[in-house]
Formats: sequence, structure tokens, C-alpha cells
Amino acid sequence: MLGLSISACTPTSPDVAAPPAGAPTPAASGAAPAAGGASASLSGAGASFPAPVYQRWFNDYNKANPGTQISYQSVGSGAGVEQFLAGTVDFGATDAPLTAEERAKFKAKYNAEPIQVPMTGGSVVFAYNLTDVKDLKLSRAAYCGIAAGKITKWNDPAIAKANPGAKLPDQTIQFVHRSDGSGTTFQFTTHLKAACGSTWTAGANKSVSWPVGTGAKGNEGIAAQLQQTPNSIGYVEYAYGKQTSLAMAAIENKSGQIIAPSPEAGAEAFAGQKIPADLALTVPDPTNPKAYPISGLTWLLLYPQSKDAAKQTALKSVIDWSLTTGKATATELGYVPLEDGLVAKVKEELTKAK
Repeated sequence: MLGLSISACTPTSPDVAAPPAGAPTPAASGAAPAAGGASASLSGAGASFPAPVYQRWFNDYNKANPGTQISYQSVGSGAGVEQFLAGTVDFGATDAPLTAEERAKFKAKYNAEPIQVPMTGGSVVFAYNLTDVKDLKLSRAAYCGIAAGKITKWNDPAIAKANPGAKLPDQTIQFVHRSDGSGTTFQFTTHLKAACGSTWTAGANKSVSWPVGTGAKGNEGIAAQLQQTPNSIGYVEYAYGKQTSLAMAAIENKSGQIIAPSPEAGAEAFAGQKIPADLALTVPDPTNPKAYPISGLTWLLLYPQSKDAAKQTALKSVIDWSLTTGKATATELGYVPLEDGLVAKVKEELTKAK
């Protein structure tokens, strides 16, 4: 299970400055941090889901270790995996575990298995823009119907039933989804596939053929689109909803409980879950009555071999620091820090990097 003691506040911009000079060399990991030691510039790209906490971690690490600079581009999990496979970054980031096909491509190119380590957890929320509706509640029938394009008006009986007295407008629902390949979309659609039965037919993946809605790029793009569009609803990572002060719906979990999104409720989704050997834990529809139902982990992708010893040392240093000293930052920003036992498994996995 993952840590449960959580609070939330406002994260900052997802991108980190100070890109490395010259083309990056694929990196894996190394030894413990040493402030003022050999310099290294690391370049990574991928998921927007964890970008606010990565930005803080990498900036704070750089303050303690000025010789190490880390550039992270929030381009979405799909693009992050592509750049990782191509070897154009020192590390990738994804909210969806590598597929068998992606692992096969990596092995064919590098003659080794990729290293995939979880860094933190979080929740995907239904954020919305509705005048005079502060505490929207959505049953499974309601949110499944909205995402599938089968519920199209805000005053539909399926929505009104769970919101007695709410001023639901007789307006068309403007659904906003990701336009780019996204691990947040993977987490969202994996839940819909598990929870919605025959209502949801678009499958589960980083990209799907959406039955309804308007696309926006990145968690940042969806948050901005929701702010600008009255009567809209879409899915974003919890920290982005908090950052932009968006209203977030409470939704029905598998036990029939209406659960408001929070880091505490997100952590409950992982309680008691067995971690697989490849650390690729997914919980599509948790049974815990206290759990917020759309919650997942996010991973860094590392190369098992590197030609640059300084980068090896620096990257493992950054990961170790983030999962230990950086736990308080994850908590502060509304993410779910990894429990100590899982941190130990991550450190063991990193020993595979040579």
C-alpha cells in the first residue's frame, strides 16, 4: 500500500528550465547524492500528470546539488515513451506502464530490458465549470453516460437524482478530453472500461476514439479549456484541479459510495494492493468503500546501461532524494507518496542499472 497522510496545496508550472547542453545520452541510475560533486545535465520528457511535483523535486534537488540540472518537458505519456524508446532523452515518464509491444521495441534496440519505477500516485478527477453548482455528485450511470456521449444535458434525470435542489441548467454538456497520447487518459479509460460495462465501448488506452467532446493537449490544456468553457466537464489530475481552483465532482465508487476527490481518498485505492514484480500496479476499480475510484501510479523510465557515469550517478541520486527527502513535497502538492516498502522495491529495481 501507499502512504495515507496527505494534504494539498497549489502546484506550480510543470516545465523545468536549464536544459542540458548538447544531445542527451540515455541514462539509467547511479549512486548516492553528493552536493557539489561532478556536474551532470539530465533531460527527460513525458507525463503531465506528475509534472508539478517533478518540477518542484528537480528544482529543490538542484538547490542542494548545484552541479546537477534537470530539464523535464511535460509532453504527455505517449510522447514521453516515444522519446524514451528513441533514446533522445535521459529518462522518460509515463502514467501507463509500458506495454509488451513497447518493451519488445526497447529490447530489440538496446538488447536489454527497460527499467520502470513508480514515483508517486494521484487521482484523475471530473473537473467542471457550472455556474451555481458547487458540489456536483455523479453516479456511475451519470459519469459513464457523460463520457460516452449518452447523457448530453446537465438537467438529465441521471444527474438530477444525485443532486436534489441543485440548479442544474438546461444546457448541453461540453465534454473535454485529451487530444494527445496520455497516461491520464489511460488511467481514466481503464476505469471507464472496468466500471461502465456496455455503456463504454471505446476501450482503454493512452489514446482512444472519443464518442463525444473537444480535445485539449495535456492536463494543463484541459484545465485551461474548462476554465474558458461554461457548462463543461473533463478529466484532469487532482493537482491541476487544485492549482486552477476548478470545481471537482464527487463520484460513485464500486461500493456505491459517493466519494469526493482528495489525496486521502486516492491513497485508499492502493491500500492492501499487492505490488507486481515489474512494479506496474494498476487498480482500475478499487473495492475499498473509502477509495476514490480513479487513482493510479506514475513511473519514470530508465535505461539499464549508460555511457555517461556522471549521468548514472545523478539520475539515481535524484530518484532516491525524491522518494525520501522529497516525500513532503509530494504530500504538499496533493500527490500520494510511496510507502516505505515500495520505495525499498524501487531502490532494488534501480540496482539493475549498470
